Amino acid sequence: MAKQPIDSSKEESQIDAASRRARGEFVRGVSGFRSAVGDGEFLAEPGRYHLYVAYNCPWCHRVMLARNILGLQSSITVDVAFPSRTNDDDPVAANLWEFNAERVSTLTGDVLPECTAETATGKGYRLIKEIYAIEGADEGSVPILYDKKTKRIVNNESAEIIRMLNDEAGALGSSVSKAERFDLYPNDSSMREQIESLNADVYTNINNGAYKAGFSSDQAVYAKAYEAYFNTLEQLEILLAKDGRPYLTGDNFTEADLRLFPTLYRHDPVYYVRMKLNGAKILDYPHLWRWLCRVYALPGVEKSNSLIHCKQGYFGRSWNNVVPLGPNKPMPYPQAYEHPELAK
Repeated sequence: MAKQPIDSSKEESQIDAASRRARGEFVRGVSGFRSAVGDGEFLAEPGRYHLYVAYNCPWCHRVMLARNILGLQSSITVDVAFPSRTNDDDPVAANLWEFNAERVSTLTGDVLPECTAETATGKGYRLIKEIYAIEGADEGSVPILYDKKTKRIVNNESAEIIRMLNDEAGALGSSVSKAERFDLYPNDSSMREQIESLNADVYTNINNGAYKAGFSSDQAVYAKAYEAYFNTLEQLEILLAKDGRPYLTGDNFTEADLRLFPTLYRHDPVYYVRMKLNGAKILDYPHLWRWLCRVYALPGVEKSNSLIHCKQGYFGRSWNNVVPLGPNKPMPYPQAYEHPELAK
């Protein structure tokens, strides 16, 4: 019997989505591919699976974090899209993810070395949408977990991908021994309750909340998301401060930490301006800042993303396409994440 899809019950409700969007609310859609590695069709095997990602996307970032932290860099291959989507003059359509290793970044004035061509299908597709079209789907999102053996999309829901990579890390060919490898979702009911509770608050108020604030066209909707975002940061600061715990659930790095990190990584250099979340910087929360630096120092984390891609992608979607150069104080990012002492 095939495995049941991993529960992703924290997805956003789609009730009245069209009318909510019309009133100015950002409503995230639902991913359509929900199979699991390890079921009868998609066996967990080294070298079989591939990720399609964009580094500016925080949902892709969580998947890349899981891949790298779990030691799957050599086992799961990756193609990286250009952070800005297609322009109005694109022959297919505007606002599509594309693989274009020759495209020049307006921020750096050069190509971005992390960007790749599409390699997993053997067809060299330019657009993510073309990969979905093979399956008769009209989606266009990343990340995608792709099976190179059957030439099929396995899953495009990041919360489920990180869970299955954790569950099947050994069978997928992790380079880290089981004894030394993080278990992101330990088989302990109390721990899982803590993780799920944190995941619910972080997803609603922080991960998706940043988009609710930044992409809203209604002042009241924005204000509600803004307040929830900073209230949750305060709660997380208190959680970390109360007993000096290194991670959100205690001594061990878990899925809860992994899911929080992409948003906080982006906050000071990107979201503070782009998402209108200028109430405070993470640097203003000493325990959260030291937590951020602690996670950044874990093996594989630094290489899981690029702030150049983040800046290019987010500000490339703003009205004038101009990318801010800072912040440079107290020092440039991401170098600042190597200095927990910056938070007083």
